Formats: sequence, structure tokens, C-alpha cells
Amino acid sequence: MMDKLFVIAVGGTGMRCLESFVHLCAIGMLDSREVEVLTLDTDQTNGNKGKVEELIRLYNRIKSSDSQEGGTPNADTFFSAKLNLYRFFTNYSGRGRENYKDLVKLSTGSPEQQRDNKLLSDLFLDHASVQEFSLAHGYRAQTHLGSMLIYHGIIEAARNILKGTNVLPQERELEHFISKLELAGESARVFVFGSVFGGTGASAIPVIPKALKDFVSVRSNGASSIDLSKTKFGATLLTEYFTFRKPDEKQKGSKEDSVIADASFFPLNSQAALQFYQSDTTVQRSYKLLYHIGWPVESRHADEGAGVGKTITGGAEQKNACHITELIAACAAYDFFIRQYMPDGQKAEYLYKSAPFRNDTFSFTAEDLFGNQERSAEIFANRLGAMFSLAHISLTANGGAWGDLGIKAFLNLLHKQRLTQYASITDAECADLNDYFKLFAYTYDKDHFVRGWLYQVRNSIAPGNFIFNSKAFADNRTELDRLDVGSVFSDERHHWPKSLISSRYNTFVNKLIDSGPAEQLQKVNTTKEKFLAHLYNALSASQGFKLN
Repeated sequence: MMDKLFVIAVGGTGMRCLESFVHLCAIGMLDSREVEVLTLDTDQTNGNKGKVEELIRLYNRIKSSDSQEGGTPNADTFFSAKLNLYRFFTNYSGRGRENYKDLVKLSTGSPEQQRDNKLLSDLFLDHASVQEFSLAHGYRAQTHLGSMLIYHGIIEAARNILKGTNVLPQERELEHFISKLELAGESARVFVFGSVFGGTGASAIPVIPKALKDFVSVRSNGASSIDLSKTKFGATLLTEYFTFRKPDEKQKGSKEDSVIADASFFPLNSQAALQFYQSDTTVQRSYKLLYHIGWPVESRHADEGAGVGKTITGGAEQKNACHITELIAACAAYDFFIRQYMPDGQKAEYLYKSAPFRNDTFSFTAEDLFGNQERSAEIFANRLGAMFSLAHISLTANGGAWGDLGIKAFLNLLHKQRLTQYASITDAECADLNDYFKLFAYTYDKDHFVRGWLYQVRNSIAPGNFIFNSKAFADNRTELDRLDVGSVFSDERHHWPKSLISSRYNTFVNKLIDSGPAEQLQKVNTTKEKFLAHLYNALSASQGFKLN
């Protein structure tokens, strides 16, 4: 019996790691699996959070059918995993909840209690700033405060549910997620995405297992609990890999930003966090595997080209570009979910990988990301290449990057070639697929080229190499029009075949006409699922990977 899979993404960095994980699911890396996904943040308006939640909703629209919202798991095809999304954010809106001082009610109780509470709070938290800054945009690198308040928010939700009155929608979603975790018991694998150098993620990783355990106990009034010694937890220990402009004195002098994260302290924050995780017995006993991921060269500016005059560390404007380290974090989750060996001792094990660094830049192959466990690297390269080529087919060969054609135009082409079994796929379903490819690869905003996830990942290591040749990442209309969609790989062995009288693209279309989906093996039932499986089979056959 396979373990049940759970993902928790915490804070802005955790959301971007989840974005990469969703794209791994879209290319087909988690065949036949169902994943429960929880987004957890203090900042309900965070741009990265909103972006990945919309990505999952789009993913689920693509998989949905008339009879099953979010679809069912498939095998050896695109969008093969089923994703169930739950959202929880701590509530810091409303009178008496805006800051620490009000939230913990320092001014209530007897004079002696107020005095003792103030002395204790002042011992750990600066009175003039930390106790009074707005919590709405996260914990601003105040992880000691953040850990306490994240735990408080989760337990507060459990108490509200137990009372059964004024339960907020996000508290219900948290309950549904934890109920599935409780039901899975020993067969649960929980992977936490978050950074250790900032605010929310660094605050949450140490306390999440205990908070989930205590939520179950509080909600059940002590009748139930989670055995942390048996539930398998893993996490990223993602150290600093980006920076942003230093806040100026004017911004730091404002009441809103009197406490604000300063990227110059990220390396120090990372070192302190790693020392803490190594020595803290709760962390060591709660987690089975900790994946240490970092960026050992100069960090890229997350707000480069943003056109804003102040430091952005939260809110709707926080939409940082994707980075290779986030894909590595997603690969760590994949490794955690498929690996057979799992430590059973009382101390977490640390894992890390490395990649070649030459001429002051990194280059990445599929083996650098996945190793060769169960031929994962070859499977990843094949499926990423298939999705990348399909994105180019939709966006450039059929005009999807400049309008609403894309997959619809490709279906019309197949119809003319007498491949008519997919005529019932609706315009809305085609538009959803085309929109996904735009987020995955690229699109145009009028005449402005907009990089999607894969382009952003590759750009984070440019001019280093990333599996595909540089021409595959063309970023202007002329180069895209000239692009041979069957030659995206650096390794020519995986270029599509062509004949003396036919291009690679036309040869692929002919292969598509002569092939079809394996409905039972690929677990596909709807017309849309059969179409995606059909495409996947023809693309994989064209790329020539030896996967069997």
C-alpha cells in the first residue's frame, strides 16, 4: 500500500517551491498519486501565494470532468497527479488582532498579571517596534515571534472548531487537511516547503509537526492525536538564494515598516537557523529527512526590474521570479515521496546534492536534479522536454502566445488530417491548456515578452546550461517563428526524426496520427485525458528516450 502524500507550503518562498512542484506534477512526475496541498501564510494577500493557488485551480480545471471536479489520477501522461488544495492563513485583521501587543492582550488582567506579561514580552521582543508592527505582511525576520504566533494561529483554529461557533472558512480548510492527515496515520508522508532565512517559513518549519499534532488533540478534546514518531515529515532547509534592495531610512522610519526584513542579514539568519535545527530536539525528532539547499554564489536581486521605489517583502506586489533552487526543492519533495528507505531513528538525516560550477556559473543536467533513482532523471528529462515542445507547439506554432488560438488551432489542424476523435473538446478546455502553457513557458503582453516558469528557472542560472539548448529559450517573435520545436534538447539524440521531404514538426504530426492513447494503462477516461495521453505518447516516442 502506497503512502498518502501531503505538501505544506509556508511563506513567499514556500509558495514558489510549490509552484515548481505543481509543474513537476503537470509534466507527469507523480503518476497515479493524489496529493493534499496546504498553503499556510500570515499574509492572505501575498502575491506568490495568490499566484500558486491560481495555478493549482487552473491545473484542476484541466483535469476536471463533468463527473469529477479536479479529475482522477492518471499514469504516464501529462497532469497525472490529482491535487487537492487547502488554504489557511492566520487572521490578523479586525480590532485587537493587528499586532502582537493587541493579540495577546497585554493590557488585560490584574495589575500584577499585566506587569508580569509586559516583563516577559519585553525580555524577548522589542517593545517599541516588534510588539507593535502590523502582522498582516508576515513576521519580518522575527522568527522567535513568528513561531509562537503560527502555533497560536493553528491552535486557535482548533479551539474555534471545537466550540463550533464563528468558524472561519480558512479554519475549515485547515481542519479538512489535518483530518486527512490524521486518517492516513502511519502511511502519511508530509513535506514542508519553506526558507530558513526569512520570516514565515523559518518560523513555521520548527513548529509545524507539533502544531498539527496539538490541533488534533485540541479539536478532539483530548480524544485523538498524531504520533509524530510514525508520521514521516520532511522539509527543505532553503538558505538565502536571493536578495532585494535595502530599505532606505524613509521607509524604515514609517510606522508601517518600522520593522522590515533586511536582506543583508540573510546569510547570518541562515547560519543561525541551521545551528538551531541541528541542536533542537523537537526538530530532530519530528523530521525524518531535511534537505539542505542553498545558492553558494552571489544572490540575484528578487526585485530587479520591478520598477518600485521601496523594498517589497509582502502583499500583492510580492511576485518574485522563479529560481532553480525552488525547482531543486520540488525535486527534494519528489525524492521524499518516492524513496523506499526512511530513517527510523530519533534524529533527522540531512541530504544535499551538488552541480558543476565552471566559468563562474552553474550548469544543470537532469541527473544533477534527480540522480538516477528508479531512472527518475531520464523520466524527468523526457517529460519536461515533451511539455516544453508541446508548449512551443501551442504558443508559437499555433499562435497561442499572441491570442486565444493555441491548442484550439492545433486541434483544427489534426481535424483536417482526419484525426477527429477530439472534436468534442471545448473552446474553454483549449483555453485552459493554452493558459497553462503560458504560465509554464512564456506569453506576450502586447509586444512585451513575458517569461513563464521554465524560462525564469533557466534565466536564474544564465548563461549556464539547463538541459535544453539556448535556442529553445528564444524570447523574441522572429526567433520563436524560426524555432524547430523538435530540437529543444542540447543532446541531439533526443531531437525528433525528420525525413527528406518533411520537417520534424510534420513528421511528429504524422506520428500522432498513427498512434493513440493506451486507455487502460494510462488510466484515462475522458476525451480530454485521452488527447493529453495521445500527445504524451507521440512526443515521448519522438524524443527517443530509452525508458523501459
